[in-house]
Amino acid sequence: MVALDKDLQSRQLARELVRNAKNAQLVYAKFSQEKIDSIVKHIAFEAARHAEELAKMANEETGFGKWEDKVLKNTFASLRVYEHMKDMKTVGIINDDKVKKVMDVGVPLGVITALVPSTNPTSTIIYKTLIALKAGNAIIFSPHPNAKQCSFRALEIVKKAALEAGAPAGIVDGVTLLTLEATKELMHSKDVSLILATGGEGMVRAAYASGTPTISGGPGNGPAFIERSADIKKAVSDIITSKTFDNGVICASEQSIIVERCIYNEVHRELLAQGAYFMNDEEATKVASMLLRANGTINPAVVGKDAIYLSQRAGFSVPTNTRVLIALQDTVSPKNPYSREKLCPILGMYIEEDWQSACNRVVQLLTNEGLGHTLVIHTKNEDVIRQFSLEKPVNRILINTPAALGGIGATTNITPALTLGCGAVGGGSSSDNVGPMNLLNIRKVGYGVRTVEELKQPCPLAQEAAQPTVSACAVSSANHQTSILDDDRFRSPSLTPVHAECATAQRQTQGDDRFGASPYATTVSACAQQVIEQGDITEENVERIIKEVLGRLSK
Repeated sequence: MVALDKDLQSRQLARELVRNAKNAQLVYAKFSQEKIDSIVKHIAFEAARHAEELAKMANEETGFGKWEDKVLKNTFASLRVYEHMKDMKTVGIINDDKVKKVMDVGVPLGVITALVPSTNPTSTIIYKTLIALKAGNAIIFSPHPNAKQCSFRALEIVKKAALEAGAPAGIVDGVTLLTLEATKELMHSKDVSLILATGGEGMVRAAYASGTPTISGGPGNGPAFIERSADIKKAVSDIITSKTFDNGVICASEQSIIVERCIYNEVHRELLAQGAYFMNDEEATKVASMLLRANGTINPAVVGKDAIYLSQRAGFSVPTNTRVLIALQDTVSPKNPYSREKLCPILGMYIEEDWQSACNRVVQLLTNEGLGHTLVIHTKNEDVIRQFSLEKPVNRILINTPAALGGIGATTNITPALTLGCGAVGGGSSSDNVGPMNLLNIRKVGYGVRTVEELKQPCPLAQEAAQPTVSACAVSSANHQTSILDDDRFRSPSLTPVHAECATAQRQTQGDDRFGASPYATTVSACAQQVIEQGDITEENVERIIKEVLGRLSK
């Protein structure tokens, strides 16, 4: 018998895994919602019982992060994810609208291939197993070679739990002979319905290039904007807590701080008090030189390491209570590592004159890396929140919370997940925190409610649609000529106080005027004032005002 080389063996084993998973899923797809829910519950509870064991294994094998924080991640991936989805309907008829006579049927995708990152090797396996099986699918994992032992142990736990609860053999499994060829075999198999990709940019790109439908996460580069109305002590605590959680390996964690100049001194004092170390130019240069490899990707040697280790590796000493390293910056570029994703407790810091400059800096950073991912704002000003929410190119905007934990849904009510979609703007197919509803198709059943004869009757809106109005034209013109800042929602004074060093006498007496009325509003008021004072509101005067306004808007 001719012995196959490792690559060929791994490809054959991958094919067998897919074959077994397909057969198992055909059986599993016939299970009731109650049966599937009992299987998912048992897996979640069993995984939670092994949270500490898996955390210690992952920390020891990869050298990334802190095992204590990995316990929390494993518990989150099991119990919190299960709690969120336990009452979801995913099998059979999941919605029946008796009034509109439309029915939704949940249809499993089939076999899912899941890529596992070395930064979250055990929690990812737990989480993806739960959401895949909840949606009626089978799942096959391709672990990262640098985290294979802890991943194999996590797989062993979820496989055993699934079988104990009555799932068919093969419904959860993973590649044990790890080669690039085995992963390619899984991704290109015609019996695999979806790739659920979490990992490096190269692997995610290869998943999309395979031709198999793919849902992926993406690189984060989340800025944290501390606005002048923020509770500065809490904002700093949230940022440091987030950036040091598992030593910064969660992609939603903050990568830079943006602060208005008028509160910089207070923010600086608070950062020092809570364990931040501000590097001088020489120290910042040394750290920068070790953050990226020659090809521009992050250096694995710094991932998940603490601040003291990183400073020692760079060749300088810091106080023993140092938790994060900070470098003051004023540029953004792919070559500046402080303006990119850093999976360790290092932050770039940008000082901006006002919220508009901060707004621009946020866009620069996200355009540089991290489009579609995450942004966190620390503020009490609802106008600022609305403005950023309307315009910033991210799919998770977090308010007054640690970004690493808020982004995954631990400290927020966003869907609990460890795969965070970046949407089309970030090169992905979904903008969601990925859950069971992303892993099934919905079959629509629609009853006939109108006859062909009824369709031939005039539509009730036909007469209205045939009569364009002047006001509609005026609105259209205004929409093209005015900024979003002229929206009435941003004209009202802020109800929250600002820091004293930021406030002018006008703001102290009239509230925050940074979202004041547009120049057009002033002109229109002056134009109408004469008519109002004279009390002569005639049709002729109103027409004159409208013509004057439209004339100014068209200039």
